[in-house]
Amino acid sequence: MLTKNEIKYIQSLFHKKQRDEDKLFVAEGPKLVHELVNSTYVVKHVYATNKWLQNNPDTKVPLTEISEIELSRISNLQTPHEVLAIAHQAVHQNEPLLKGRLTIVLDGLQDPGNMGTILRIADWFGVQQIICSNDCVEIYNPKVVQSTMGSITRVSCWYKDLNEWVKKIDVPVFGALLNGKNIYTVGKTQEGLVVIGNESKGIREPLLSIITDPVTIPKVGGAESLNAAVAAGIIVGCLVNNH
Repeated sequence: MLTKNEIKYIQSLFHKKQRDEDKLFVAEGPKLVHELVNSTYVVKHVYATNKWLQNNPDTKVPLTEISEIELSRISNLQTPHEVLAIAHQAVHQNEPLLKGRLTIVLDGLQDPGNMGTILRIADWFGVQQIICSNDCVEIYNPKVVQSTMGSITRVSCWYKDLNEWVKKIDVPVFGALLNGKNIYTVGKTQEGLVVIGNESKGIREPLLSIITDPVTIPKVGGAESLNAAVAAGIIVGCLVNNH
């Protein structure tokens, strides 16, 4: 049985202010919670229905069994599904390493769905780190967390003042520009930054001025533009897989 205070507190974690204060976040659903429990994240508490508990009898985290009605009261989903977990946000002790690997840089990305999808793209192609400008959507936004489908547990994200951070860059910088090289003709690369701009404004200064390898995704049809996550998937896929 959940108390009113517990319900109120869990609901408060769907707001950024409370997440920032307590350095916690919420994840929902069997797949995402399974990924979280088996990752390096520290899970503070799991609230689960009897069905989930029967399927996960050996889960070694603090647990509370709740009814489906109680789950609906603490869930942020239209259709709550078996389990909700509260976990501690990741704390990065070290700076990201840029040499010898690809890194995605997000400049002012605002859409939670795009952010979550880009984390999944990074995970798919083995890109283990993402650098976000401070005005990007927060990765612990519930919509971002859900749309990562668990990839949030395998991709590290840092938030930076890019105006300062870019001054230290010493690897190739790829960015989608109209006058860039056809991405399908660019060879496979072992290291560099892949810059993805804001959904409507694109790549901003100062990142625009440090792009060493402008690339273009050739347009064949009549669409005016590509979704930011789609563009990220094409560019990263080509850089990882081209020969």
